[in-house]
Amino acid sequence: MKRERLVDIREGCIVRGGRHILDRVDVVVHKGEIVTLVGPNGAGKSTLVRVALGLEKLDGGTFHRTPGIKIGYQPQKIALDRTLPLSVRRFMTLTQAASDAEVKEALNEVAVPHLMEASVHTLSGGEWQRVKLARAVLRRPDLLVVDEPTQNVDTTGAVEIYQIIARLRAATGCGVLMVSHDLNVVMAATDQVYCLNSHICCAGHPADVSRDAEFQRLFGPAAATTLAIYPHSHDHSHAPDGSVQGGHAHPGHDHHHHHYPH
Repeated sequence: MKRERLVDIREGCIVRGGRHILDRVDVVVHKGEIVTLVGPNGAGKSTLVRVALGLEKLDGGTFHRTPGIKIGYQPQKIALDRTLPLSVRRFMTLTQAASDAEVKEALNEVAVPHLMEASVHTLSGGEWQRVKLARAVLRRPDLLVVDEPTQNVDTTGAVEIYQIIARLRAATGCGVLMVSHDLNVVMAATDQVYCLNSHICCAGHPADVSRDAEFQRLFGPAAATTLAIYPHSHDHSHAPDGSVQGGHAHPGHDHHHHHYPH
């Protein structure tokens, strides 16, 4: 059975001031699939995300998104007035209606239910990323779009955020489009990586992309040894403080996860 294509960009071009921001880019996100965009700064990753969200139009090529799907978006930056008091509970419902029970459940899914009444201004980097992710998940999206979900988070915290995203995908069957700068901790259970530098340099499974000559040229020889080097089954998770929790396998993942050994 063919999987539903949630987002389908073909030969996508965007030109600004005579320069190709996106140059004949093909990107597809299927239902139930995690797709990760990597690439240097200025490569067009956030622009491509804006196209997928319908916020920016292509100058050339075609864009199709399944009509009527719900989208959850975790942006890279959210401008907040630090002088105004804002609790996590209030932040979660600024742009959408939700009951306290629904907010609590979303926070629980990203492992920070205790932050419900905390001020967003006092959160650590990892806590803030989880709260932004919970806000995106609150919509029960068909497509989850996450832009740099591990910014200002240490390696252990990054691995756990990626695991949370993988668990959400397994639990809900949503498609995920993610921008990541993490070459040393590539997404656990990413199905497809696109390496973007205005054009698609290479695409495929993380282990294949890491061996691609164009990828290594862009990111240096270290990239090949740091991306997807350590396949192993993952049967535990980390608390936000880095401590290891549990020994439960995550359902729905029978293939290897790729990241550093602990």
